Order: sequence, then C-alpha cells, then structure tokens
Amino acid sequence: MSLDRRNLQILANHCAAAADAMAFTLMRTAHSTFVKETEDFSCTLVTPDGKAFASPRHFGAPWYSGIDYGPVLRMIDHYEEGDICATNDPYSGYVCTHSPDIHIWKPVFHEGKIACFVVGHIHNTDVGGAVPASLSRTLTEIEQEGIRIPPLKLVRRGEINQDVMEILRINVRMPEQNHGDLMAQFASVNIGERRIHEIIARFGYPAFASGIEQILDYAEEQARRVIRDIPDGEYFFADYADEDGEGGNPCRMALTVRVQGDEVELDYTGSDPQLASSLNMPTGGEVRHPIVMVGLTYVLFTLNPQLLLNAGTLRPARAVLPRGTIVNAEPGAAVGMRSLTCMMTQIVTFGAFLQAVPEKLATTSPGGNAILNVRTSGRDGRTVMASLGAVGGGGGGTPRHDGPNGAGGAQAFLKNTPVEINEAEVPIRILRYGLERDSAGPGQYRGGLAAVMEFQVFSPGSVVTARNRNRSVFQSWGACGGRAGNTSRFLRNPGTPEELSLGNTDLVKCNPGDIVRVIGPGAGGYGDAFARAPEAVLTDVKRGFVSMEAAARDYGVAIVDGAVDSAATLALRAGHTPRQGFDYGARRDAFEAVWTRARYEEMTTALAQLPVQWRHYLKGEFFRAVAAGTHAELGERAQMRRLAEDMRRKHGLDEALAAE
Repeated sequence: MSLDRRNLQILANHCAAAADAMAFTLMRTAHSTFVKETEDFSCTLVTPDGKAFASPRHFGAPWYSGIDYGPVLRMIDHYEEGDICATNDPYSGYVCTHSPDIHIWKPVFHEGKIACFVVGHIHNTDVGGAVPASLSRTLTEIEQEGIRIPPLKLVRRGEINQDVMEILRINVRMPEQNHGDLMAQFASVNIGERRIHEIIARFGYPAFASGIEQILDYAEEQARRVIRDIPDGEYFFADYADEDGEGGNPCRMALTVRVQGDEVELDYTGSDPQLASSLNMPTGGEVRHPIVMVGLTYVLFTLNPQLLLNAGTLRPARAVLPRGTIVNAEPGAAVGMRSLTCMMTQIVTFGAFLQAVPEKLATTSPGGNAILNVRTSGRDGRTVMASLGAVGGGGGGTPRHDGPNGAGGAQAFLKNTPVEINEAEVPIRILRYGLERDSAGPGQYRGGLAAVMEFQVFSPGSVVTARNRNRSVFQSWGACGGRAGNTSRFLRNPGTPEELSLGNTDLVKCNPGDIVRVIGPGAGGYGDAFARAPEAVLTDVKRGFVSMEAAARDYGVAIVDGAVDSAATLALRAGHTPRQGFDYGARRDAFEAVWTRARYEEMTTALAQLPVQWRHYLKGEFFRAVAAGTHAELGERAQMRRLAEDMRRKHGLDEALAAE
C-alpha cells in the first residue's frame, strides 16, 4: 500500500513523536545525571529487519539516526510478546560500540506478527572494569573495560531475568544507579510500544508496514539529491588525535571522499593501525556503520535541514574500513574511547567536504570534549560516583556566523549539567564554569570559545576521569583563511606551587582540597580575521570573549577607551595579506614537515601487510627510525620501504607471513 507524500509526512511525524515520547520518558525517570541532564542516550524505531526509521527530534545524542540493528536482532532466535533484550558487547553484532552503552530492544507485535522494534541505549556512568567510569585511553584490552553482556533476553514474556540482573549488580560500582537507569529504559520501550499500537490503530497495519519502508526510501531520495549538488571528485583530508597510547605518537585519521553522481564513498585507508589503547572503533567493517557515517549525516543535514534522518539517509554511501585499523579493530581490542575516534571521523569528513563546497559548510568543532566523572565520598563515608558533564570546545566558524560557544556538533550535542545539580549530587564545589577568553580561532567569523570548569574535591582517594580529552597537542584547524583555535589543558592545583599539567592524561587521583581545572579546545575560525567587522571585535572584547591584546594582534583592531580607533585600526590592517585555505597550527605544520602524506602512506601500506598484533608496535619503530634519520638519504618513499624491509627482517616477519 503506497502513501501519498502528504500522508507519508504525517506518518513520519507520528513516528518521530513516538520516539520523542520514549526519550522524554527516559529523561524523566533515569537516575544518573549523564542520562537525565547530559542526555547521552538514543531512542529509535526500527523496521522488523532492523533499519532505523524514526528518532527523537530534540532529545538525546543523534549519532545513531542511521543505525542498522539487524545484526544484533538476528542473534536472538525467537521473540515473544513481552520480551526485552539487551547487550553492551561491542563485538556482538557491532551495534553497541563500547561497554558502558547498554542497548535494549523490544519487539512490537500486531496480530502475532512483529510490526517493528522499539530500541535505545544509554551510557552508564560505570560498568565496572579497571578504572572508575570504566573508560580510559590507557586501557589495552576489552576485558579491562567492564562487564560485557552478550545479546540475551533480559525480560522474557514480561518477567525480568533476576539471575542476569544480579550478575550486573555485583560487577559495577554504582548498582542502584545502574538499576534505576535500566528501569527507565524499560519504561521508555514500553511507552514506545504503546505509541506504535496507537499509530497502527490510526493508519492501519498495511499502511504502517508499507509507510515505514517508504519513509526510508524518501530519506534516500533526499540524500541523493543533496549529493548530486556536490561536485564530483576525490577529496582527501587527515587529522590527528593526541597520543595513541604507549609510545606517545599522534593517532592519524585519514579519509578520501569520492563523490560520483548521487553516491559517495568514504575510504579510511591510510588511517592508523589498530592501537594498544582504547581509541579503536568496533565496526566489523560494516559499510554503513553509523559511527563512521556521523560526519556525512551532519554534512547532508547542513546542506538540507529538511532531510529525514534514518537508515535511508545512508543508502547512497559506503565506507571502506580496512581490517585491523582504528576504524575496524579486531575483536579483543579496547574500544572505550571510540567516541573520540568517532569525533575524528566527523572532523575529517568536514575537512574533505569543505574542499568541495567551501561556501556552504562550517569549520568543524574541535572534538575532544572531556567527559568529566568523579568518584569521591561524602562526610558520611558514602561513595559517590557521577558525571559532571562535558567540557569541550565550541563549534567552528561558518560562512555567515560565528561558531557557537562551549559546544558543537562533534560533541554529539550533549547537554551541560547545571552547577546546582552537580553540587547537589556530588560532594564537590564548582569554582568556575564558563567560557575561556581568547580560546577561539580568529576569523571573519570566529570559532566558538572553549568551555572551562574548575572544581575542588574534599575527600581522600578521590579520582577524576576526563575521557575523550583531545587537542592538547594539535590545534583545531581554521578554514578558508580562518585561524586555528587554542589547545586544551588539564591542570591540578593551578596557580599554586603544586600545579601539575596533566597533558592528555585522562585520569588523576586527588587529595582533600585539590583543585582540578579543565579547559576545552577552541574551535577554528572561518575566513580571514582581518576582514572581521571591527564592531564585532569590539563586542567580543566587551563580552570578555577576546582580550584587547588579541583584538590588535589577531584581528588588527585597535580599541581605545572602549571604542574602535578607526585610524589605528587602518594602520594595523595596512599591508595585511589575507590567509587562504586551512590553518592547522604551528605544531601540526612542524609534524607534517617530517611526516608528509607520502611518508605516512608508505608506512600504513607496509603495516597493513603485517599481522595485526605487530602493527602498533612497528608504527612506533617507524617513528623512532625517522626521528633518527635512518635511510633518510633515500628519499621519503624509498626510506619507508627500506625501513619496512629492515623491520620484517629483524623480527622474522617475512618467514611468519610466508608460513601463513
């Protein structure tokens, strides 16, 4: 049964409203601040074969709008009414992507037949494992990242499996909080089931069953129209996360976007090998896995804000995800920081598409927002563990507007947690929470300022984790002549003789009275900063966003007695040469003067031919050899090939490969 476009839109609106109801129920009944305030969750309606066709319009994290639950749905051999299934295992169906994310799904039956599934996930503050909050870039294997639940029926015909619930309870640090959040998830899918029955009653089952497939087809049609307006071509972009774990080398994300007609390929060949840290992504090589497609979804939606976001949106696209790399890790690898790596996929996606349509896209958000968690205790000795929310960078400057301050799309639109909520639920004192002056990248339209949070702990044995911290080494780039933003910082006891800069560390132990300060990375600007309207610079100075020194240095605007000095401004701007292209910052420029595209390509090509367990170690060997100048006289590509030969010979890898 085919619906006309008007009735199809009405059905789509009803389905989105059902997902909204699920999300609202989850937010209002959850126990943890990370769900009810930060909104790190998803609620989705999926077809009987697992394709997402509706998501909330205003709530939760939008990364999963194009998800395919099919692989995990098929891991349950039989469904009955009242069943609710769950998993958090990143390597079972590749739907869950790190262990704190517990995904649940419930079949919705109509006259004995599954009409659809209502599904969703939340990020649990802790699921056990080696560190509080379960996640750290220092972890090296999945077993360190907390308890894993294979796909199973947590509720069978309406009856909760108490044996599984008890296993979950004794393996986590805050069992009551986790239990409360899980009950909220149950309430959410139950509301979703009720709303689906109401929709079927209104439209009829044949119209509903046909309509949800047509919704996917319509989203595909919209996406193809957007892609057809992008010039055909091949666009390469790369960027780097902070240190890749032991060895301390940058972690490279490389992407080649190929646009042809109404289809697009995202080829991640050239990205770093699978790491001995938790920056790996468990995708199983699925060509439309949502966490490597988020950037594409953002690009398409930017180019057409009326786009329906569902699995159909991604049909015109496919990803190339080389096995044994950070975008397609082999089972067993730690994956807790996959959200940071996912942010990097978004960043390189924007970098690639900016080359194709620079007048239509914004500079990207910097990524690397620190998700702050605190484990401490009150005066009564009660252990408290909670998330304080995200402290990140702003959004990138756009062709027409400044970037938003303190938040951006690469943060998955996570909300901030009010100071009053944090202090009511956690025995800490927040001393500062706001925006960091001069952190944004200058531009005709400047980037968004970074957020800053400073707080004090009062109990011994307190542990602060700041997962996903990034941009403490390389800056977030500016585009079309815009300048890069400032790097992030993580300090203990700033401004005292005991001040300690923690670099890109994501875990710090604190004593009573210690103060922790986290400053996010600033976002890059768009367009030449000396073309910015002087009055806009003056407004930024009055608001405390930009210092008077930076106004003169970065924008060529002189401010005297609270007003723009026009003559002095003309003098400052005289002879200025407008910037062009991307600005990566001095440290990345220096790094890439050595690690050129050619040199890096030779290394990743050589590593791809070796066993997975050797790749990260040998990456470090390459870096050490290049730093020492070994075989440098041969030229970039010949040098890397000779180094690869040396390493294979030294470690006997030619014989091992021949034996395979």
